[in-house]
Amino acid sequence: MKNAKIILDQDYRIGLIDKRLFGSFIEHLGRAVYGGIYEPGHPLADELGFRTDVMDAVRRLGVPLVRYPGGNFVSGFHWEDSVGPVEKRPKRLDLAWFTTETNEVGLHEFASWAEKAGCELMYAVNLGTRGPEQARDIVEYANHPGNSKFSDMRIANGRKDPLGIKLWCLGNEMDGPWQMGQKTAYEYGRVANEAAKMMKWVDPTIELVACGSSGTGMPTFGDWELQMLNECYDNIDYVSLHRYYGNPTGDTAGFLARTMDMDDFIRSVSSICDAVKGKKHSKKQVNLSFDEWNVWYHSNEQDQEVWKCEKWDRALPLLEDVYNFEDALLVGSMLITLLRNADRVKVACLAQLVNVIAPIMTRNGGGCWAQTIYFPFMHASKYGRGTSLRAIVSSPVYDCSDYEGVPTVDAAATLADDGSLSVFCVNRDLSEPCLLDLDLRSFGRLKMTEHLLLHHDDVKAVNTEEQPDTVVPVSVPVTPAVGERAQIVLPALSWNVLRFTKE
Repeated sequence: MKNAKIILDQDYRIGLIDKRLFGSFIEHLGRAVYGGIYEPGHPLADELGFRTDVMDAVRRLGVPLVRYPGGNFVSGFHWEDSVGPVEKRPKRLDLAWFTTETNEVGLHEFASWAEKAGCELMYAVNLGTRGPEQARDIVEYANHPGNSKFSDMRIANGRKDPLGIKLWCLGNEMDGPWQMGQKTAYEYGRVANEAAKMMKWVDPTIELVACGSSGTGMPTFGDWELQMLNECYDNIDYVSLHRYYGNPTGDTAGFLARTMDMDDFIRSVSSICDAVKGKKHSKKQVNLSFDEWNVWYHSNEQDQEVWKCEKWDRALPLLEDVYNFEDALLVGSMLITLLRNADRVKVACLAQLVNVIAPIMTRNGGGCWAQTIYFPFMHASKYGRGTSLRAIVSSPVYDCSDYEGVPTVDAAATLADDGSLSVFCVNRDLSEPCLLDLDLRSFGRLKMTEHLLLHHDDVKAVNTEEQPDTVVPVSVPVTPAVGERAQIVLPALSWNVLRFTKE
């Protein structure tokens, strides 16, 4: 058995964890809305047509924030299409996903769903085919109390009280050639600045996320952030990061090492933000919104077939990745990476929430079940609150095709307001368990209250509607009295949550 050690000290603090780190994302894409959260006529639909089984699954995840309505979708979206009487709303061709958007679910309906699900809204404005004026208008519609054109329109549409949306995205992936209204960094920076200025004039309490480059593989990466921030730094609060990983070659060791790239990505964008801060002699710190992250590759071929046969239909079955056990391990490590960077990453959104590259799946007219990635997210959302601690990890390492010196044990720790301690660990070793020595030197005498374990012998194991419990967490028996040290066995290829409280 291999050995690893983690030193934790309650004074080794990274920073407070913003609850919005455990946000998610619902785009008008595929069956995320229609057939996902919304299915009138389903036996478990409520009076508005929302599936209560899906809502219950969302509540169990503890998602505090949902980004909406896109994504690529938003760059051609007219927000006015989504309000007013449903029967009068137009049907539009969505050029992002080659489907027809019926606007049956719009802003009011989605806000009602979010309230029931216990989520705040993170709303994205169209800075692709539209601009600052329409961005200002939707803030007035959503947040102004009344006695103005757009707030009175909201009231006439049945919502007297403001929606109170506090977090807004200034477009989406605007350097991407796949994006409607693609822009250069200077063009985007100028329009984002003007939109931000006008939106905050309407409601000074809101926070704004500017688009970073769509990824480190883009030729624009780095220079995009510098030029864009040079134009809008003073009026925005966060820069967005997006990252998806895949394993089409079946290289599990290399796949599980992808968070080395994620860590690097976060550090790079943080450095660029700080460089612009220095150049501008600013006292303001711009933080990060990692508002799209997940595993995404399983459905690529299927999507091409769907588009060949069903282009322009409503709610096409797109991006319906079926996640396996190794995907859950990587998602666990991505959550660990977000916790390790909680001083700069204040917002993050697992993309997405239901059916579309999602932890929750449904069948139209049928059941709802949790995919493998559901469980690490649920654990991190439940126990990863409070203060992020700097875990000093000593671990065996391995080399793979893209990285050298990958730690076999990936870990993060959090200290809750009630003094309880949670340690999140992934053992990346393909075959050997690891004996973990936990040095809890500054916490006094602790007792171990729980060890949650997610493991399966088959890395390709999946959950389905017929077999929803193939990959599920179990509670491992613990020795309660551990004092200031603890030794725990981490099985090969496993996600572990270790919980401690004061004796």
